[in-house]
Amino acid sequence: MHKILTFASFVFLFQLALAQDNNLKPITERVNIQVDSARTAQIIDGEWVAVGTKKKHAVTYDYSLPFNGKPSFRFELKEGDNTLSGYSAGETKGRAELSYCYATPEDFAGLSSETYANAQKMKTVYHYGKGISKQGSTMKYTFSVYVPSSLRDDVSTIFAQWHGMPDRTLVSTPDGVVKKLTDAEFADLYDRMIFKKNIAHDKIEVTDPKGNITYKAGKANGWLVEQGGYPPLAFGFTNGYFYIKANSDRKWLTDKTDRCNADPAKVAIMQPVTSDYKASTIAYKSHFDEFPKDCWITFVTEVKWTEYNGQREEIKAPGKLDVKMSYSKDGKAISKHIVENETILIGRNDDDGYYFKFGIYRVGNSTVPVCYNLAGYSEEELK
Repeated sequence: MHKILTFASFVFLFQLALAQDNNLKPITERVNIQVDSARTAQIIDGEWVAVGTKKKHAVTYDYSLPFNGKPSFRFELKEGDNTLSGYSAGETKGRAELSYCYATPEDFAGLSSETYANAQKMKTVYHYGKGISKQGSTMKYTFSVYVPSSLRDDVSTIFAQWHGMPDRTLVSTPDGVVKKLTDAEFADLYDRMIFKKNIAHDKIEVTDPKGNITYKAGKANGWLVEQGGYPPLAFGFTNGYFYIKANSDRKWLTDKTDRCNADPAKVAIMQPVTSDYKASTIAYKSHFDEFPKDCWITFVTEVKWTEYNGQREEIKAPGKLDVKMSYSKDGKAISKHIVENETILIGRNDDDGYYFKFGIYRVGNSTVPVCYNLAGYSEEELK
């Protein structure tokens, strides 16, 4: 009898997996938005491009869990799917996301080929595209998430984030002088050096036994380039909490050694952690087991992005953050105002603005499996 039940269970699970696979359509095209423009075949629903691991399960259309009559986006990272190096030596991160910001070849129409080539070197191709919220603007963002009850409470992932748009023509010389280069000046620097994150290294020519010439990074030469930092706004789970975190950096050239970053497990709501130039604020948090599961949750987020003044490294005006969440559970409609128009420091001292991504950004060296669905994104500027 035991063997019959075991076989029957196996058949059921196999059929369940097969049915699930039939309801999932992999999204396998990827775009490196910083250095590549998006081709037509890479654009998803006319709005998105996918970034991160190319594994078929990572980003899919989910026809079994529609949202407003359309398939939702299902994101999944398994234990061994981390492909990025973390902030510390030996640490890893994993990514499977959709970016609302990207450029297409049409965005470069009428511009010189040198413009695109330099944008690739500067990693600013996406600065020419869509989906950018301007510095100092007031924006309304709406999206929905479906978290299954099977998601573990020790997960560490960001499911929605707004990124800054650093410009690598902002550099620090070996003498410590911070200045902005022209595109041509940076291109010359790029041709002579190899950059590892924000640190420049001597470019060493290497010839293999067959006579092929390649290049490797030598010693660090003292040049630093702008790379960015923590996302100015993030929604995620970590250390047994759901949290909303706002970050601010008023320094013109980001100090990557300054790891000012509030931990939801240790920091109270609206009590910013600060350094000389940065602030990190937990705008909201709740225990993971209190977060509604197995239902669609819609977040409506209004942001007044903090205004900075560039080289003077001052804050011209603080920001504002307002977040509402709503969902239906057991036939009951529930609406909560979880962040009520709080004055907050939120943004980066960059020339350009911010862009939205959602999906999985697994952090903190976590390899805990992650799977949930997202849908229903929209954004608009408020006057």
